[in-house]
Amino acid sequence: MVQQNPPVRSPASVWQQIVRVCPPEIQTRLQGLAQGVWDQIEELRFRVGQPVQLSGNTFDAFLHKEQGLTQSVNEAFVVNQVQLQRIVQVVTQSSLYAVEDELRRGFVTMAGGHRVGLAGRAVLNDLGGIRSIRSFNGVNLRIAKERLGAADGLRAYASPKGAARPYNMLIISPPQCGKTTLLRDLARQLSEGTMISGQRGLKVGVVDERSEIAGCLDGVPQFRLGPKTDVLDACPKAEGMLMMIRSLSPDVVVTDEIGREQDRDAVLEATHAGVAVLATAHASNLEEWRKRPYMAELFAARAFDRYVLLSRRKGPGTIERVLDSDGIPVGGSEGGVWGMNRT
Repeated sequence: MVQQNPPVRSPASVWQQIVRVCPPEIQTRLQGLAQGVWDQIEELRFRVGQPVQLSGNTFDAFLHKEQGLTQSVNEAFVVNQVQLQRIVQVVTQSSLYAVEDELRRGFVTMAGGHRVGLAGRAVLNDLGGIRSIRSFNGVNLRIAKERLGAADGLRAYASPKGAARPYNMLIISPPQCGKTTLLRDLARQLSEGTMISGQRGLKVGVVDERSEIAGCLDGVPQFRLGPKTDVLDACPKAEGMLMMIRSLSPDVVVTDEIGREQDRDAVLEATHAGVAVLATAHASNLEEWRKRPYMAELFAARAFDRYVLLSRRKGPGTIERVLDSDGIPVGGSEGGVWGMNRT
């Protein structure tokens, strides 16, 4: 679908999305926290028989059993099985069957693009693979935050000088370093025409397998992705990339967390079709990523012109360096380019 005016994504509306999935007794305590506390929180963790944990880049505390926060386990609000089950029911809309494909990967995505990690008993199929998760004992609500301008630091590295099309770009980092946030802002700026100097906005196709890039709710993106962006929500990325190319004629295809054989084939198909690809991958560095069986072939084929390495050194979104297709630092990026946390 083509994105139309998304709703205003204020900090208050984001926290309403998070708080509403909690049982009333937890909601009351969370709602009493100051906005300055909310701004620091990146994850809320619920474990049966353990305190509610709130954490961020430089923040870690338990929810107090009366009000506020505490560092003491003895003074903290402890989660029971009924409360945890209530969270799971709200997040899955009381239908574990409907989210079984997501549960196979250990998480589901809720309205607003927030990722909900689940711990419990793995249910195996006849081949020994994971079919689903049941008997839940832990939930991690990972909060998706929109940061307009997160990709500003990449403008000098986004495309060849004078070219209308961006480089094929892969964003690499460990978890919680802001890959998806940076990718989302790249898509927006390419669609709005602010990423490449002197160029109009491009047609951007977002293949959002985990519903985290666009954060669609009833098909409507909850994040700002630009006026020339189409979204395939909850669509397997490899199939979705090919669908985009065949039917929606994008200039750029955007997708998250590549790593499978099918992803490799889809990236190569897109680049051979003259479509730029922006993607992310979990890895500590380029070397770790390229050692993976199918990703090594993408590196050898020089499918990506630029590799962007992220860290949390100055908070999520710290762009450490930009590498070319051979893994060599691009001139001017060796000392660090700052994205979401520019200084």
